[in-house]
Amino acid sequence: MRLLLVEDDTMIGEVVLDLLRAEHYAVDWVKDGEMADTALVQNQNYDLVLLDLRLPDIGGHEIMDFINAKGIDADVIVMSGEVGIDAAIGALKRGAYDYLRKPYAREELLKTVGNALEQRRLATANARIANQLENSEKMYRYLVDSSPDIIYTLNHEGKFTFVNDRAYQLLGYRREELIGQHYSVLVHEEDLERARYVFNERRVDERASRNVELRLKCHTGSNQERTFNNTLMTISLNAIGMHVPDQEVKKLEFFGTYGVARDITDRKRAEEVISYQAYHDILTDLPNRILFKDRLGLAVIQAKRKQTELAVMFIDLDRFKLVNDTLGHVKGDELLQQVAVRLKECLRKGDTLARQGGDEFTIVLPELRDRDDARMVADKFLECLHKPFDLDGHEVHISASIGIAIYPGDGESIDELLRHADIAMYQVKALGKNGHSFYHDSMLDVSHQKIALEQALRRALEHNELEMYYQPQIDAATGRIVGAEALMRWNHPTRGLLSAGEFLPFAEENGLMLPISDWMIGALCRDMLQWNLASGQAVRLSLNLSPQYLDRGDFFEKMRGALVRYGISPGQIEVEITENICIRNPQYAIEQLNKLCQLGVSVAIDDFGTGYSSLSYLHRFPIHTMKIDQSFVKEIHDEDGHYPVILAIISIARGLGLHLIAEGVETEVQANYLKANGCETMQGYLYYRPISLSNFIGVLRAQSLGAPQPALGAPATQVRAIRA
Repeated sequence: MRLLLVEDDTMIGEVVLDLLRAEHYAVDWVKDGEMADTALVQNQNYDLVLLDLRLPDIGGHEIMDFINAKGIDADVIVMSGEVGIDAAIGALKRGAYDYLRKPYAREELLKTVGNALEQRRLATANARIANQLENSEKMYRYLVDSSPDIIYTLNHEGKFTFVNDRAYQLLGYRREELIGQHYSVLVHEEDLERARYVFNERRVDERASRNVELRLKCHTGSNQERTFNNTLMTISLNAIGMHVPDQEVKKLEFFGTYGVARDITDRKRAEEVISYQAYHDILTDLPNRILFKDRLGLAVIQAKRKQTELAVMFIDLDRFKLVNDTLGHVKGDELLQQVAVRLKECLRKGDTLARQGGDEFTIVLPELRDRDDARMVADKFLECLHKPFDLDGHEVHISASIGIAIYPGDGESIDELLRHADIAMYQVKALGKNGHSFYHDSMLDVSHQKIALEQALRRALEHNELEMYYQPQIDAATGRIVGAEALMRWNHPTRGLLSAGEFLPFAEENGLMLPISDWMIGALCRDMLQWNLASGQAVRLSLNLSPQYLDRGDFFEKMRGALVRYGISPGQIEVEITENICIRNPQYAIEQLNKLCQLGVSVAIDDFGTGYSSLSYLHRFPIHTMKIDQSFVKEIHDEDGHYPVILAIISIARGLGLHLIAEGVETEVQANYLKANGCETMQGYLYYRPISLSNFIGVLRAQSLGAPQPALGAPATQVRAIRA
């Protein structure tokens, strides 16, 4: 294997050259693009090119264009100090095997080079095998039957003349059961018409091939069906699907059909899952707020047409926070799942139960006879929740506060009904919880409650009641802390320690996000100064950025001013954004984030795949890190399982050269699966819960001394400091 190193930096070139030759690689080194082109033309036997994008004469992208134009058979690994992703995307589009961003570790370089050469060796071996196939029928049969796809041929009547063994593995049909049978015995009844069009139409020349998705039936008794992507080729006088056009022959006799059926069942299921998750809550499998509003809107239209009443209920669980704080959020999630099952059992077929978020549920009851119908359902809810819940041996008792609004008396719009039901629910909370109440105008206006909470939050800022907690991020290979995510808590004088989810949503609605974010930036810098001095380790800090704060014109100056004031390196900061930021005002967001990147701050995309999941912003936004949301990690139950959504996210991150972090890692199985598939940085309860500054400093000190540390932190549900 011969390598060509294209690097204008003498120091880097010498180091890389020595490193590669120490591994017994044959390496030539050139320092500019012209020399590279000459070397590639004169010696077209290079297997691998290590290419710097910034060269004194010709850019790396131009060299790759030259390689492609000349048809030079050499793989390319790009090594560049470019910060943005445009350079990486340009390289990958031009066929680069991989993209290494400077500075890179020697282990990373050697591993990437080794993988590229190994892949090339494999490709060469495959080519040799393909050549042997032409001379060996036995080997041909072996490879065909070993294919992951179903390979088959049909005669002119549409009957099987050949099928490989994969048909038995996927469908349960042996070869002898299918030979001589018509293809329709396998095709799902609803797809027969599509299959007839594809198989029966005699196609030749450039129109000889056709792609179609079909559902094929498994063997009788299995009660299954699988979806296949069929690449079909109708041929003339040639059983392998190829023909040579002859200008003298005006009509070719149809001989049969060659087909390759690829099983895409898992892909289709993954697509269905993604589509389903857009409108359903992943945890409880209930409709989410988007689907709920849609169904409520339809119910209102029908009620208006039929001149009937409907009820909207807002349910908030009592004592749920206590369960989360004492047993952890895993048990809290199990409780929510059990609650959802019990509530659903109390409803009619046409009723809709949805999860709004956290421990809040909403219900729409269409076609009420009178208010007593709603009262009876609410009583059933309270009764079913009164029974204790079993959480792996822990007996838990909860109750619920239920607010009810009736259409049309309590409102005629979706938002009005939900708001009034919410007000009625808060009335129950104020009166001692564990009950239900119908909305009426004499209730305290919700704005009064918000004013009170607003005043309490302002006092919290004045009296220093807010505090930052930190959840360490771990390098799974070494077990060392390489970063931490900042999470906000409120030391409420009467309610105790409150998670961010209990007050930040309100803050975003009432204009308090800006002062809270200002406080957070200062608090984080002060805390970082302490742990940097105390531990001697400048670990990376991830902080969540509110869309409101990003929209603020002076946020960049405030961030830069705080970093300068406390002497914090911008390279130690990583700002986390959500997909909401990407779609609110994308151009403005890009401008602001580019400022941060120029300062030295990196950017991470959080909760990727849980929102709009558009890949376009990955190209447009200056993103360095992608985080796998804990909702996807939670689904990992088997180290040898197949989780296509997670694999897709990992593949996207790898293809774009992004750093990857997995959130919510709670089990060794999850950690092992993620590590095996290329995700090395993790955070979650398996390693650490969110912990206070003092505990975090203690952990860092112990790490610097080489002492192993157990997981620390209060058993509180993780809620990000700033959340869109």
